[in-house]
Amino acid sequence: MANMAQAIRMALHYGEQNLGVTEIFGEDVGAPLGGVFTATQGLDRAWNAPLDERGIIGAALGLAWAGGRPVAEIQFVDYIFNVIDMLKLAANGHWSSGGRYKTPLVVMTPTGSGIHGSMYHSHSFDSIASKLHGMKVVCPSTPLDAYGLMIAAIKSDDPVLFLKPKALLRSKGEELIPGEPADEKLLHGMIDAPLGDRTKWKAMWPKLTDYTVEIGKAKVSHAGSDATVVTHGRMAPICLDVARRFKAEGKGSLEVIDLRSLIPYDWEAIKASVKKTGRVVFVNEETEITNFAEHLIRRLVDECFYEMKVRPRLLAGKATPGIALSPNLEYFIQPQTKDVERAVSELLADPA
Repeated sequence: MANMAQAIRMALHYGEQNLGVTEIFGEDVGAPLGGVFTATQGLDRAWNAPLDERGIIGAALGLAWAGGRPVAEIQFVDYIFNVIDMLKLAANGHWSSGGRYKTPLVVMTPTGSGIHGSMYHSHSFDSIASKLHGMKVVCPSTPLDAYGLMIAAIKSDDPVLFLKPKALLRSKGEELIPGEPADEKLLHGMIDAPLGDRTKWKAMWPKLTDYTVEIGKAKVSHAGSDATVVTHGRMAPICLDVARRFKAEGKGSLEVIDLRSLIPYDWEAIKASVKKTGRVVFVNEETEITNFAEHLIRRLVDECFYEMKVRPRLLAGKATPGIALSPNLEYFIQPQTKDVERAVSELLADPA
């Protein structure tokens, strides 16, 4: 099975071959590295930009407004903060121009913790991204969803922020990507650049096909009846694992909703699940203050108060100035498996 970095790479290749992608660029995006997480190795339209986030987004925005369909990368989301004003321009350009200027732009960037990257390579951007009204925001948790969401993002005439969970870029999926060979060693030999001299290397791409995950549609990754867990990105596979073990051990039936898209979000999926179970916990790695899930909790209280058996909960990162380098401190600051287990156990035990 392909890992997430390979899935994104294959989606970008499909995009440059079939969907009109004109440029794929960013810091170390082109040869020889092909991205710090190898998500752009072997792509025909990939090239290296200077270490200048404002230059990257400014160029991408100009290319999109001039009729191109670029994909730009900010190497780590930790360095995206100095381009927020330019992302706002991308997000509101179509609206403020009265519909005259479309912005078919994808900005992809690795987000979140889990790689022991300390203060400058471990942050999330989800909550701030949700305030860039006019920009779609997606965050996959599986290789297949990463492939389908990237193709959907490329097709979009609106700007899309594609958040790649750092900790999941080497994780393998449970489903084949359309066109992917079943033998992962064969796939590795076809599309992964060799170590050492790469000057003569060229990727041999499988016959990939179109597969689109609709932006704004969540996925029920584990059906359940006792409580709802709403999550995305790095926390989604952790929540799924907890749900499977709780079921196997007879501890409770958890329904796990993987949002996949933050803006627009699938409110109907959240509401339907909470009305069914009457209990909900939101799990993500953003800081607990001004967390995106707080908006969803407020909306649930407004619209589903009498369907909930107990108060809604949030499990999130602690409000610290940064993510510590020490693994023990990182595990303390960011939600881990044991924290999810404790949160759902308390949710299930709360008397109605």
